[in-house]
Amino acid sequence: MAAGAPMKGGIGTYSYANNSQRQREEYDSAKNLIKHVLIQNLDVKSLVSSGNAFTIADLGCSIGPNTFLAMENIIDGVGEKYDIQGHNPTNLEFQVFFNDRVANDFNSLFASLPVDKRYYAAGVAGSFWGRLFPDSSICVAYSSFALQWLSKIPKELVDKESPAWNKGKIHYTGRGAKKEVVGAYAAQFEQDMDAFLNARGMEIVRGGMIVILIPGVADGVVAHSSGVALTFLESNLCDMVKESNKCRKSLRKMGVSAC
Repeated sequence: MAAGAPMKGGIGTYSYANNSQRQREEYDSAKNLIKHVLIQNLDVKSLVSSGNAFTIADLGCSIGPNTFLAMENIIDGVGEKYDIQGHNPTNLEFQVFFNDRVANDFNSLFASLPVDKRYYAAGVAGSFWGRLFPDSSICVAYSSFALQWLSKIPKELVDKESPAWNKGKIHYTGRGAKKEVVGAYAAQFEQDMDAFLNARGMEIVRGGMIVILIPGVADGVVAHSSGVALTFLESNLCDMVKESNKCRKSLRKMGVSAC
């Protein structure tokens, strides 16, 4: 699927903040591995030479609370690595950049920041498919359950003359998916990831790291559990479109031009 509206803001019943338990569970299953990878791979020797400021960016942060847990875990891992290497982690000053689309509910995000946070917080609005930060300015870039959303719908999918025209569907799943549709999605994903990694390659300091959590399936797998959920959503959206079309037809008969 392609990127659309940002996650629902606020703290209401249907907000992302109250409906991101699945993402939380997946993060919980990976948090120890994330810390281990940081301890194993951060190049403290290079990072120490750049001073005591340690910058972290959460790319696709949404509105919390999952991002706050991830930032604390990263800070713990960095502190352990510095301590192991004989450097005092208490000298570090952490800066966290919370990034998401311009329309993200940053007000709710910052209103719910932990009172005991161990970092300076700043918001960076914009698309992570391009540059967001100056050269060599980020020590750890982190992204969780965000990179699976494509930057745009592949143009072939909405072209009625294209063999990849994906009429009535919002994704692909099942054994009956056309290879042209699968290929269009794969090509767009490859293009997006190339742009994402090139941008991060310029922004991350020498010795820094990028940590990515993203749902995926094995090569050649088309039918998967996430696809079932998207098919259900697809069905609901199609029903909504049909109802909207009925509304327009009825209003046109009454001489009204819009629903």
